[in-house]
Amino acid sequence: MKVLVTGGAGYIGSHTCVELLQAGHEVFVIDDLSNGHEAALDRIRLITNYELQFINADIRDSNALDEIFNTFKPDVVIHFAGLKAVGESVSDPVKYYNINVGGSISLLDAMARADCRSIIFSSSATVYGEPEYLPYDEVHPTNPINPYGQTKLDDEYLFEKYSKDGTEIIGLRYFNIFGKGQTLEYAGVITKFLDRIKQKKAPIIFGDGSQIRDFIFVEDIAVANLLSMESKIGNLLVNIGSGKPITILELANIMIKFSKLKLKPIFKSSLDGDIQKSQADITLANENFNWKPKKMVTEWLEETLRI
Repeated sequence: MKVLVTGGAGYIGSHTCVELLQAGHEVFVIDDLSNGHEAALDRIRLITNYELQFINADIRDSNALDEIFNTFKPDVVIHFAGLKAVGESVSDPVKYYNINVGGSISLLDAMARADCRSIIFSSSATVYGEPEYLPYDEVHPTNPINPYGQTKLDDEYLFEKYSKDGTEIIGLRYFNIFGKGQTLEYAGVITKFLDRIKQKKAPIIFGDGSQIRDFIFVEDIAVANLLSMESKIGNLLVNIGSGKPITILELANIMIKFSKLKLKPIFKSSLDGDIQKSQADITLANENFNWKPKKMVTEWLEETLRI
């Protein structure tokens, strides 16, 4: 298939491009490089030996989108483009709405003009907010507690509206992502802990460390994107997590243990917009795409921190 990947120079986008190309699909990337990096595109080309087609543009640029759709004629779109930092969304919610929701509107309108009727888009576990029960299944009530999560929920409503016009849509609700190569600007807690430990400094925990998280490996997410696209199932929202919860304090202590350093976590005040508990029910992803995560966070950390 011919696949247009928005935000393909970003962290999840670039890993997904590798999976797509290795599976024999054609790929075209649009990215304005505000969060993505040329180095990620070079990595895709190096791993796949594929001369990746790329245009540097904002997905809110309708002319750029029309040019891509008219020349590349994609069968399906995988949509990653957007902003992703919870803390930044709290300080600048208007910016997040304009880029995340405005970008999705622009993309869907361009798809309609080109009669492209299939899209996979990245949503987030942040749409759930604080849990009424755990693990979250896909019918759990949605009540995001930060502007980033609200933009993802707004996107879900938007895509649902377009699905009624015949567009096949799958939304993947990613949980906490980990893996090699995350940049510190948009990194999760694991990358920040790793950065501290590699400097032989204690990890900093915001809050008391009792927060529960569900960590999912970036390459497992990339596979989920590929399998969901190839499944040809439409109009579905699906959790993509590990299903294995861990507290932030447990995570810090495991990383310190694997590093063999004599450190103790430093505790600071909780951050605005952070939820207390999160855990995925991944039954639906397994039933519909035959997908399960292969790399657990503790296994990856032991490999990464082994000296």
